[in-house]
Amino acid sequence: MSNFPEKKIFEEADNWIKNNKKVSLATVVQTWGSSPLGIGSRMIVSEDGNFLGSVSGGCVEAKVVEECISLMKNKKICKKIDFNVSNENAWEIGLACGGDISIYIEEIKQ
Repeated sequence: MSNFPEKKIFEEADNWIKNNKKVSLATVVQTWGSSPLGIGSRMIVSEDGNFLGSVSGGCVEAKVVEECISLMKNKKICKKIDFNVSNENAWEIGLACGGDISIYIEEIKQ
């Protein structure tokens, strides 16, 4: 699990929602091989690109933020994103070390 306090993540999500911002929650649901954070690690993302918490690191998180914003913009409910070394852009998104990670994203509402 992420070392960032989960309570703080949900408190901040609540604050963003109270300030009329859309918010997505990203959760690590599966890992294989080398993975910086384990299953259950979480991150929130606001529609304006602010985020708190962690689901991986570096380029993976940048892609997760991008996917969360797209999810909210396109009014989708949820989506599962898979990152693995067989991806064409494994080096680009930071998975060249041999791990796989699946992240479930969903918009959260009060």
